Amino acid sequence: MSDHYLFYLASIIGLGIGAQWLAWRFKLPSILLMLILGFLAGPVTGFLDPDALLGEMLFPFISLSLAIILFEGGLSLRVSDLLKTRLVVRNLLTIGVLSTWTMTAILAYFVLGMDLPLAILLGSIMVVTGPTVIIPLLMQIRPIGRVGPIAKWEGIMNDPLGAMLSLLVFEALLSVGLREAALSTAGGILKTVIVGGSIGLLAAIFMVIALRRFWIPDHLQETVSLMVVVTAFAASEVLQEESGLFAATIMGIALANQKMVDVRNIIEFKENLRTLLISSLFIILAARMPLGYIYFANLSSLMFVLALILIVRPVAVMLSTANSGLSWQEKAFLSWMAPRGIVAAAVSSIFALRLSESGYLMSEALEPVTFLVIATTVAVYGLSAPLVARRLGLAQPEPQGVLIVGAHPWAREIASILKSEGFCVLLVDTSSHDIYEAYKTGLPTYYGSILAEDVMEEIDLVGLGRLIALTPDDRVNSLAALHFADVFSRSEVYQLNPERTGYRGREAIYPQSLRGRLLFSPEAYYSHLTAQFAAGACIETTEFTENFKGNGSNSHFGQDSLPLFLITDTKKLLVYTNDCKPAPRPGYKLISMVLAR
Repeated sequence: MSDHYLFYLASIIGLGIGAQWLAWRFKLPSILLMLILGFLAGPVTGFLDPDALLGEMLFPFISLSLAIILFEGGLSLRVSDLLKTRLVVRNLLTIGVLSTWTMTAILAYFVLGMDLPLAILLGSIMVVTGPTVIIPLLMQIRPIGRVGPIAKWEGIMNDPLGAMLSLLVFEALLSVGLREAALSTAGGILKTVIVGGSIGLLAAIFMVIALRRFWIPDHLQETVSLMVVVTAFAASEVLQEESGLFAATIMGIALANQKMVDVRNIIEFKENLRTLLISSLFIILAARMPLGYIYFANLSSLMFVLALILIVRPVAVMLSTANSGLSWQEKAFLSWMAPRGIVAAAVSSIFALRLSESGYLMSEALEPVTFLVIATTVAVYGLSAPLVARRLGLAQPEPQGVLIVGAHPWAREIASILKSEGFCVLLVDTSSHDIYEAYKTGLPTYYGSILAEDVMEEIDLVGLGRLIALTPDDRVNSLAALHFADVFSRSEVYQLNPERTGYRGREAIYPQSLRGRLLFSPEAYYSHLTAQFAAGACIETTEFTENFKGNGSNSHFGQDSLPLFLITDTKKLLVYTNDCKPAPRPGYKLISMVLAR
């Protein structure tokens, strides 16, 4: 293998990212595919041997990768979400963790036949509900109300707490008696929180000061932040073992919730890095599993996993949400959301190796049982959670509504037509007169600038899936599209064509990366459309019958009409742009502007 290191490293990345793409393409849990591909590449075919490839660097690489993943997870947490659900999150991280730990240890002792210390250790590993699985699931489900923030906070905070807890239990139970172990664990948790929290906050403060005083050039912001995360993780680990993950998480949370500097570039960079690291880690960890682990998938281990899903998690959630005000549907959803992820896999691998080296009996069962739990919970929750959320009325369907920037007369007419067809709309404008006129007609409105710093927190985006910028200012349109590209994705932010007022009769068009998709047709710029409406143009809806035949070209709608939107028979809204002219079919509805003659 020494002659082919580059090839094998490239294979790990290729398998991991390939699994991510296949999961997106076929709507499957990505981690399940990564585990399958890793297992096939490792023990089944013998193609990959991560221990021989990475040697002693394997577990330091895993630990460092986890720190970066949890830092990125912390960047996605908002304290404003926590304020509404802080009691439930607190209970899940205390009562939920303790009850899960206790019940899992009892099951491991009686069902799996493990001795008590190993059962307690396995219970501590199983308290984590990994964000590497939960966050993609939440993005797919788009839960309504409080359950989304609760599940996200629990999943991200559980990982460092679970890793810290399991290490302290590992060291305490295998070296001293139970009474001393409890005191050692409690003291270790306190030291870990203090050390990790302090270093994480100091690292975040340093980054804020450095960015605010422009000590770091723009092109180095992402890499310097990566350096600071890695340094904070390493420093925290030196001072208190297993506090580094907590430090990285706290640093991410602190950076995400401060208002002094913009960290969007850092967030975007870490999201891409997280995907790469998660993909590689699961391939590596799955490839390390010996083929003999398949024999641990017996009746006892399957009963253990089912008990975790059907008994342990629901009981933990019920205890944690008592008198919380959550509805039974919200409690049921949280009870069906506990997949294990990369931290459980990494921690169990490390402990299994250390236990095996020390000659501890039954240690060989720790890693395969953990991987069985990961694979089963990812499969069960990943495949069923979207359906469960829909049945409970907590899943937001794919949003088809429109956030309209501009509330002038013809923007209001477009909004009225879309609303009459059953789509959510929201008009945003700085003109009090236009907003008032829209409000009088019953249209949802927001008075203010679409470019305001807190606009995303103040407006309700539920049901909205795209932005169309219709203001007379091309710069505002472009900035609005750029501002909301991360919210709706670049494919769903649109703006009017720029006016023909610049050099050679056309103002320079911003590059695609700095603007939205250009709306309707090359002639659809603000002054032209405004003149048409002033001359009597109107918005009409046409439904296509079974007798309709056409190839989607504009000629089929008449030379006196400009196609704007197409509504499919499944109530999906398609937008006409310069580069995309969706073809109508029987059962579709066309919303078009009938031009003035």
